[in-house]
Amino acid sequence: MSNIKKFAVVLSGNGVFDGAEIHEATMTLYAIKLNGGEYEIFAPDISQHHVINHITGEEMNETRNVLVESARIARGQIRPLSEFHPGDFDGLIFPGGFGAAKNLSTFAFDGVNCTINNDVETAIKEMSEAKKPLGALCISPVIMAKVLGDVDLTIGQDKNTTQAVEAMGAHHKTTTHSEVMIDKKYKLVTTPCYMLDANIVQIAEGANNVVRTMMELMD
Repeated sequence: MSNIKKFAVVLSGNGVFDGAEIHEATMTLYAIKLNGGEYEIFAPDISQHHVINHITGEEMNETRNVLVESARIARGQIRPLSEFHPGDFDGLIFPGGFGAAKNLSTFAFDGVNCTINNDVETAIKEMSEAKKPLGALCISPVIMAKVLGDVDLTIGQDKNTTQAVEAMGAHHKTTTHSEVMIDKKYKLVTTPCYMLDANIVQIAEGANNVVRTMMELMD
C-alpha cells in the first residue's frame, strides 16, 4: 500500500483575470511534488463567465471553456471535475485567480449571495465528509466560506472580502505573506497569496506551506 499523498487540484481557467492564477496554480503543483506527493488536475467543463485581455484588462468578444483553458496549465493532463471521486485522493486544493470568483462561483458579481458550481460544491462536501484536508489560496477561501459556513480561514487583509466571508458565517484571521490559517474541524488550510501585494517567491512559500500543512493533517 503506497503512502504517497495524492492531491486533486481544481483549476478555473487560465489567467488571473478570468481563470486560475498561473503562478499560484504552478507553485501548488510544484509544492505537491516537492513534498513527495502526486496530483491530478480537474476543472469544470463549463463556459467561462467572460474572457479578459490580460494586457488591456478589457473584455474580449469571444467565449472559452474552463476545462479547455485549464488544460493549458495542466499540459493536457486534466479531467472534468464531474469525474472526481473523493476515495481516490487524500486532499483537495484550489489555487486562486478571478476564475474562482467568476467560474467556480459567482462571488465576483453576487458577493455574499453567490452560488457555487455544483461540481465544486459536491467535491468540497464529499472531501469534508470524508475528513480529508482542503486547501484554498488567494480568493478561493470565499468558496469554502459559502459551502462550509462556520469555518476559520484567511484571505489576507482585504476588508471588503473579509466582511463578505464573515457574513457567510466564516471566521477570518488577518494574515501576511506565506502565513496559513488552519481550521482543525474542517481540516481547511488557507493562505492569501495574491490577495496581498506579493511576488512569485512569496506565492511559492504560501503554496508550499499550505501543501505541507495539508500533508500533516492527512497523517
